[in-house]
Amino acid sequence: MRYLALLRGINVGGKKKVAMSELRECIEQAGLADASTYINSGNIFFSSNATDEVTLVKTCEAAIEKRFGFAVVVMVISQHDYVDAMKHAPKWWGGGRQTGVRSDALFVIPPKTTGEVRKALKVKPDAPYTFAEHGQVIFWSLPMEKYSKSVVPKIIGTPIYKSVTIRSSTTAYKLLNLFQPTD
Repeated sequence: MRYLALLRGINVGGKKKVAMSELRECIEQAGLADASTYINSGNIFFSSNATDEVTLVKTCEAAIEKRFGFAVVVMVISQHDYVDAMKHAPKWWGGGRQTGVRSDALFVIPPKTTGEVRKALKVKPDAPYTFAEHGQVIFWSLPMEKYSKSVVPKIIGTPIYKSVTIRSSTTAYKLLNLFQPTD
């Protein structure tokens, strides 16, 4: 089965530096096969016969900490669940195609749920941004001129922020393209 591990908080501001070539090697040495990465922000595809994502998370986190000397929070999502979530991305979610609009995907790290994150974000119906969710993914978009007033940047440093890993819509769609079945 094919999976995507989304690493939280690596290669940001010169901290927790991880070379993608070393990450691929680390993951394969942990017994996960066919590792490949996309960009330097911690997106790694791999194959495994294991089906328990909690076990896969623990395998990835332990291998990374052993290899690099620091803990990294990892979210693992199966190819099926990722493709399914992206198929349910709302039409208004720009996918990087709308000028002046920022669109991101918040991948919720279990055991937290999208409902718990949404509640912590205090999403209001009259807000200047739009939210939707499917599976472990929250899709959000907002006009760039209202970004600083948005709830999402304000979660940085809060406890709920540690329960998500964020990817731009452009990256999320690129990951989808890389994840699509080749047969």
